[in-house]
Amino acid sequence: MAAIPSHFTLNNGKRMPSVGLGCWMGSAGGGQRVYDMCTTAIELGYRHFDTASGYGNEAEVGRAIKDSIAKGIPRSEIFLTTKLGGDNHGNVQGALQASLAALFGDESDPNIRYVDLYLMHWPQGETLSPEADPTFVDTWKAMERLSTDQVKSIGVSNFSIKNLDILLPHCSVIPVTNQVELHPCLPQNDLKEYCEHENRKILLTAYSPLGNGASFMDHPAITTAAKELGDVTPAQIALSWGVTRGTAVVPKSENPGRLRANLALITLSDGDMKAIDALHQTPGMHKSLLHFHAKDGSGVFGWTYEQLGWNMVAGGIVPTN
Repeated sequence: MAAIPSHFTLNNGKRMPSVGLGCWMGSAGGGQRVYDMCTTAIELGYRHFDTASGYGNEAEVGRAIKDSIAKGIPRSEIFLTTKLGGDNHGNVQGALQASLAALFGDESDPNIRYVDLYLMHWPQGETLSPEADPTFVDTWKAMERLSTDQVKSIGVSNFSIKNLDILLPHCSVIPVTNQVELHPCLPQNDLKEYCEHENRKILLTAYSPLGNGASFMDHPAITTAAKELGDVTPAQIALSWGVTRGTAVVPKSENPGRLRANLALITLSDGDMKAIDALHQTPGMHKSLLHFHAKDGSGVFGWTYEQLGWNMVAGGIVPTN
């Protein structure tokens, strides 16, 4: 039986809860729904929240956190992530200040007004060219200069081995995490091995760890484990697999029952782990489950798959490794 960590220690020594709440609502915004979701999650024990400037809901996430502090939950117990949008790669400091203003309003206490983790959301900047200024290397160097009073850790999102190979030789600060699509259909084995190398120790964080439509939830590797363990949801199996193998997960749900279940991870047998590890090898199951791919198979958000360093087959949505 493999142990399930409640936290991961990042390469800078800081600790991040292994399960967080993803705050992307499927479209920008969410208003009161986001506030209610985060408030319920805090009441259920969540202490890790993942938002972004592009999600359009930093204010609601921040309000829920501030209200929880007023009720006696220390800010130090909350791990808050937000992300730098591609349209601000040339204005990192200004973008951070805008996010802090959205999250915390006129709150001036430096022990409250900070983010635990600031991510470069995508390698693509506003120029949409890997070579044009600012490159993602330039953007990272600007992130390294941010005040450590306002940003405790920095990382990246949607970076491939190819683009990490470009970035890392220029880093004074190694990213603490790389947040990517990751689930049983897309285990990111090569990227995981690369990031976990002893010279990097970059934690992979899984966004959409339950997929989008969760096409793997009825796979025998998932259903057999759930049946054997009794009153367990397929989502709990998938999330437990993710954390047990050493990746953080940030699922999203507004349903209190699912929120509670998603936080209650299950100890899986070695056999269950091996079966879920192999799930993506089932014909037709190794694939991305998200909808941001260009319909013509040309790439994602203005970059080709070659520029992103993503190996894709014809059709543009099924990774080849």
